[in-house]
Amino acid sequence: MTLLSSYPCIVLFNCSAAPGFPCFCWTKKCSPDMQSSLKQVQKLLSTHEAAYLQSLRTLRKKLNLLQNTATKQTDTCLKLDTQEVANSRKLGKAQNPGHEVHFLRDAGYELVGAESRMCQESLTWSGQQPTYINECASSPCLNGGTCVDEMNQFSCTSFVTMTNTSSATSSAAAAVSPPAVTVGPFFHPSHCTHVQGTTHCTCDPGYTISGRDGTSCKDIDECEFFHMGQAGRLCLHACVNSPGGYRCTCPAGYNLTRDGRNCKDIDECGFQCVRVDCSRIRNATYSKTSPMRCERNPCSVDNKVCSQAPNSISHHYLSVVSNLSAPRTMFRVSPLRLMGNTLRFSLLGRGQARRHFTVQRSDRQTGQLVLGSPVQGPATLEAEVEMTELEKGVQLGRYITKITMFISQYEF
Repeated sequence: MTLLSSYPCIVLFNCSAAPGFPCFCWTKKCSPDMQSSLKQVQKLLSTHEAAYLQSLRTLRKKLNLLQNTATKQTDTCLKLDTQEVANSRKLGKAQNPGHEVHFLRDAGYELVGAESRMCQESLTWSGQQPTYINECASSPCLNGGTCVDEMNQFSCTSFVTMTNTSSATSSAAAAVSPPAVTVGPFFHPSHCTHVQGTTHCTCDPGYTISGRDGTSCKDIDECEFFHMGQAGRLCLHACVNSPGGYRCTCPAGYNLTRDGRNCKDIDECGFQCVRVDCSRIRNATYSKTSPMRCERNPCSVDNKVCSQAPNSISHHYLSVVSNLSAPRTMFRVSPLRLMGNTLRFSLLGRGQARRHFTVQRSDRQTGQLVLGSPVQGPATLEAEVEMTELEKGVQLGRYITKITMFISQYEF
């Protein structure tokens, strides 16, 4: 126990108190000056307490900010590894929705796929994974011909050594008339010149030297050489060989892109056009408030069944490629404005929906529909996500979102 000399009626004890705050005891006989001093001490303690509480609030805000930042960082598309796109360089590192990455081909290679891909709101990359091919990589030239890679084509050259038996032949280059060869759309004579006892024969792009004498050219079947080989694919869908070249085709509902190799969906409705009709529920009626949304009409006071029916039913349609990698978030549901203090998210129905989908909470106000495994197309999958809003356990409203996925039979 310590007696404070400046305050004769205050005795300081070693009692338990908050760190930095001593415990005071005093007698009943305190002078007015002493009472003023006590008020100042009390004010000082209040100031320290307010600063302590403010520090706690600041720390809590920083923790919430770190938690939100960590949550947002997970909302990114899968990383596009440059090793997966050989013979190219990638520009752009951001993987958040709305950001793009671009691919540049190495010298001697050509692009098959999308030069630019964007991270979409569904956390999937737009466009087809690009690949780069070197048309000479598979050695398409026959009989020792040399392949020369060109833009969207290649050509073959051949050197044939011939003995010069004529003393009258000049050492200058002279055109050599080739002997008769098989002709037709897929065959034609080569172009040969004679220089100092050596004949140099070349073929038009898309043809290769045929025969030992090098005087005949044969069409190269590019579709056979580059179909699912190590060098890559010429066409995203189907390849048709033609004399001296090839052409790519796309299935119904798709058009060739400007590069002549890739396919783009031209069906604005996905697999099929849809028309939404409002559901018929007993003791409740609905009105269409938008092309894809129906809202419940007001219920009478005594109609409890009506008040328990969904407040709104929304319809959404997605076109998805076959064998889409999974697990993958396909759709998110959240309220426009939160009225209650609790939100519940659940997957309705049985069977097909529960085999392929699950519903998870991504944050306090958002639920997400997750595709659990890849699905081989063509197929149609349906799922219903229910969001229930409550206030102290009392239901305030139910909102149903119906998602229909049209899965293509193609992987593009």
